[in-house]
Amino acid sequence: MNPEQFIAERVKSIGSSGIRRVFDLGATLKDPIDLSIGQPDFAVPDTVKEAMIRAVRDNKNGYTVTRGIAPLREALQARLRAEFDADMDVFVTSGVSGGLLLGLLACLNPGDEVLVPDPYFVSYPYLVQLAGGKPVLVDLYPDLQLHPERFAAAVTPRTRAIIVCSPANPTGMVYREQDLRALAQLAQERGLLLISDEIYSLLCYDGPHCSPVRFAPQNALLLRGFGKTYGMTGWRMGFAAGPEPLIVQMAKLQQYTFVCAPQPAQHACVAALHTDMSGKADEYRAKRDLVCAELDGVVEFMRPGGGFYLFPQIPAGFTDATVFVEQAIARNLLIIPGDAFSRRNTHFRLSYAAPDHKLRAGCDVIRALVRR
Repeated sequence: MNPEQFIAERVKSIGSSGIRRVFDLGATLKDPIDLSIGQPDFAVPDTVKEAMIRAVRDNKNGYTVTRGIAPLREALQARLRAEFDADMDVFVTSGVSGGLLLGLLACLNPGDEVLVPDPYFVSYPYLVQLAGGKPVLVDLYPDLQLHPERFAAAVTPRTRAIIVCSPANPTGMVYREQDLRALAQLAQERGLLLISDEIYSLLCYDGPHCSPVRFAPQNALLLRGFGKTYGMTGWRMGFAAGPEPLIVQMAKLQQYTFVCAPQPAQHACVAALHTDMSGKADEYRAKRDLVCAELDGVVEFMRPGGGFYLFPQIPAGFTDATVFVEQAIARNLLIIPGDAFSRRNTHFRLSYAAPDHKLRAGCDVIRALVRR
């Protein structure tokens, strides 16, 4: 008997994550310069840790209602009401990725198309496929900004939704307000769902965050999380907010999949909402500035406005990003080739969520490769 016969067709076209491959490789190296993974290099705040520990000790370790504990949902709803001046239904998810999967499962019929910016976060096209949809990639090159007219041109009778992420992974770009407004207007005019992944919303460095949800809340699904801002990526905590009919269906699907987000972590997130993280945002602004100064004139890149990432072009003389990354890894530097995030393989992603001395060492390796 061939075990391959048990594998469903839906997963055969999905390769393993290029990010995770490099992450796993890093575990085999001795003291690598690891600029591959988008994970904060600071500890979870003590107040949040204590809330988690207290919940465990108080035996708050069982299931919660599917939508999450009332104190967390009420705090989230109050914040969203103040931010958007609109009542949005909300529930707690197992990370933003969990919320995205539930949202796509709830809104896509077989063959429905979803417009996805290219470059994109690695999981977007594959989650669309798993939900039975078809990802339609919309090119953002060369400036890595949204171009609403390109999205409008890509709409067909099968288009169901648009995914947008600002600040963006892998580019770190914060999209222009006028472009986000135009994309929201397109969603309204064409009856599309605008899915806004805002995991990095509190990590904007050159001005306040602008959410496209404010321009069309009735057509939008908002996804936010706690992992990147509070250093708790492994706790898998996020939330979804949007029109009640969609949230009701997403919560129904959560009953049969994730069941609920981890209860102790939910209590910790209540404490997180009362924890000021602006100092960490300032630290990452400084890291952004350090890397940009180190690589200015070495490789070409668009200056990022948020998140943890720089997405430079590979230097002249390299055939593609995979070759460049292989040579970087041979010098103990872990970065990610652009084809993990794009149809193109002309760029590479560098994460500056790392100690400053590692950032300088990684930039030294890149300079050495350029001048080789």
